[in-house]
Amino acid sequence: MSGDDRAAIVAMSGLPGVGHRRLRRLVDLGRPADTWAALDRRGPRGAGIEVDASLDLRWAAHVRRVDPCEVLDAHRKADVGVVLPGDPAFPSSLAHDHDPPSILFHLGDPATAEEHSASIVGTRRSTGYGEGVAFDLGAALSRAGVSVVSGLALGIDGAAHAGALSAPAAPPVAVVACGLDVVYPRRNRELWRAVARHGVIWSEAPLGVAPERWRFPLRNRLIAALGRVLVVVESGRAGGSMHTVREADDRGRTVMAVPGPVRSPASLGSNQLLSEGCPPCRDHDDVLVALGLATESDDLTTDDRPVALSLTAAAVLDSFEWTRSTIDDLARRSGCDVATVSVALSELLEAGEIRPHGGLFERCGRS
Repeated sequence: MSGDDRAAIVAMSGLPGVGHRRLRRLVDLGRPADTWAALDRRGPRGAGIEVDASLDLRWAAHVRRVDPCEVLDAHRKADVGVVLPGDPAFPSSLAHDHDPPSILFHLGDPATAEEHSASIVGTRRSTGYGEGVAFDLGAALSRAGVSVVSGLALGIDGAAHAGALSAPAAPPVAVVACGLDVVYPRRNRELWRAVARHGVIWSEAPLGVAPERWRFPLRNRLIAALGRVLVVVESGRAGGSMHTVREADDRGRTVMAVPGPVRSPASLGSNQLLSEGCPPCRDHDDVLVALGLATESDDLTTDDRPVALSLTAAAVLDSFEWTRSTIDDLARRSGCDVATVSVALSELLEAGEIRPHGGLFERCGRS
């Protein structure tokens, strides 16, 4: 493909309201550079694309002010890679997908081992339990050579990527719903940089594109396609994680769910998946089995064995009921006095089993 055609596709991907299907229609019209010229001369309808009147005006204004070659050059200067179907760097799992992207932008090295990848998703309104599980899964899978795929969102996504980066044996993979110069959420700026440095961040959106709501479902289908297994750590009954589950089901991917507290709203969706027959994910070994990288009879390594707790600390840990609790709550449930509970909490904090929240304590899900 010529440089002018490549530049035209980049420019068309930035047209207002253009998702992957509308972009595919534009690309399929013929030579992309000619299509861009037709948009400039005759507008969308004249080029063969039906859009409403308001979008027609916005496209016309966009085409008049944009030079495709300058847009492509801006990506090069920002170290943002551009890959099209047929390019060596285009992910094979997306090239053979039934709903593939027509263009991808990336930060970092796109050469990741797709055959050894697992997507981890969950709610932004996560609990300490869910974040602990996601972090541990990310770290253990990375150590086992499995690339962790997620969306760099707050909550479970960020925890999974943070875990993968803590043991960077396999490159992490992220998919975002905005231009790669628009960090969203801003709170995850350092995580973005770390994922780009050690792995790759993908997007269908060119530079400058904001994270509009309608772009997130498009991102979710890529997360589902890039992972050979999808693990839902925490999720409500509806939302982005459940949409990603449907996308994974459409692609024949194995969907697993982490069991959660039955009283926790954050686990309603994941527990529902389990009740519907979804295989449980108790730890990273379950994911490795699903990927065909381990068998259920494989022994745990020394590093995978849980830290031994005293009987008192174990009893106090069991009394958490996966809710944030005061020392008095724990004393009442465990039957221990407050002084004994205080000693046990010190042991549990050191073992990484719980974490403080002001005057409350919450289980981390690392046992």
